Amino acid sequence: QNWNDQEHLAFVQSHLLDMLELLLEPEQLSASSHSSCSSLVSFEAVCALGFLLEGTVSNSGTVQPLQELALRQSCHGHNGYSKVSRTFSLPKLESWLRSSLTANPLGMTACLKAGRKLAWAQQVEGATRRAKIACSARVVPGVSPMVIMSQVYRQTLAKSSNTLVGAHVRIHRCNESFIYLLSPLRSVTIEKCRNSTFVLGPVEMSVHVQSCDNIKVIVVCHRLSLSSTTGCTFHTLTPTQPLILSGNQAASFAPFHTHYPMLEDHMAQVGLATLPNYWDSPMLVCRDSGDTGVFRLLPPSDFYTFVIPFEMEGDTTETPGGLPQEYQEALSQREQQVQVWQRTVKEAGLTRDQRKQFQTLVENKFYEWLVETGNRQQLDSLVPPAPSSKQAAG
Repeated sequence: QNWNDQEHLAFVQSHLLDMLELLLEPEQLSASSHSSCSSLVSFEAVCALGFLLEGTVSNSGTVQPLQELALRQSCHGHNGYSKVSRTFSLPKLESWLRSSLTANPLGMTACLKAGRKLAWAQQVEGATRRAKIACSARVVPGVSPMVIMSQVYRQTLAKSSNTLVGAHVRIHRCNESFIYLLSPLRSVTIEKCRNSTFVLGPVEMSVHVQSCDNIKVIVVCHRLSLSSTTGCTFHTLTPTQPLILSGNQAASFAPFHTHYPMLEDHMAQVGLATLPNYWDSPMLVCRDSGDTGVFRLLPPSDFYTFVIPFEMEGDTTETPGGLPQEYQEALSQREQQVQVWQRTVKEAGLTRDQRKQFQTLVENKFYEWLVETGNRQQLDSLVPPAPSSKQAAG
């Protein structure tokens, strides 16, 4: 239940003591490796726990790390903090946390229920699913907003807007779609999606892909991780090694191969550069005994550049950092073959009727290829909606 904040709360409540015991020093554990009523939790351990928990005082609206809340004078009697030893009594700390925990008011459940609904996607005629797209309100200073996209089906969705800037984006159950989010983002999670292409603006933190089949992700990001994916392709520019967690099959890694006019400006906004780039050095984590063929580097013979089909203002006119030599050579060879073909047609001496007949034949073959590969859907969905169509701003 990754999309249910109440489930998250119930999980933390039921495993809170286990989590705290993991943070204890060995001497604070009993012979059976459990805590006792005299166990003490160090201040450093509470700082580490702040990675998972944060909160406010009396719903003040200012979100603070757990350690700052725990050090408040008014809380010492409840959480057992000692200024002398800089430690917390584990029983009191657990009781204080348990009584204070609540579901995340800025989480996914709240976003879908109370957030601003965005009509970015068109209702597909005959489709049984309706896209759900929402944005959490920017009401808490210092907290990045959340944008949730769920059940986008057989559509092309493209956005570059302030709504996306610095947002945590959650993409869920999107099928047979092409999604372009061309703004600097904070983080992105793609879950349970199939047969889709995601082109993302630079991501400051991480992109996590989970339980997806046959999707393509094109992104400049600080970190990429994947788990339980099948047949997915990742075109990335990243300063860290992509993490391959458990349950993946037939993942392909390739160099980042596209651009849009504001790309380099957006990269600068999130602090990402073209070097170092470890797209081709994924790290296999949680290796299973049966892991074979978990990933490959995309062969240059299968490599094509990707064109983002939208006009925007900006200065970027080519792929940042260029392409690795073997991939650039493959493109050059393919371009030479096209030139040879064009010269052959030009020198064939066809009559006007023969040229028309030949052009019709080529167009028919191209149309058949579009249908067979599914690319016809992508081209058809790029046709702009009728002027009467209304979409929410943002």
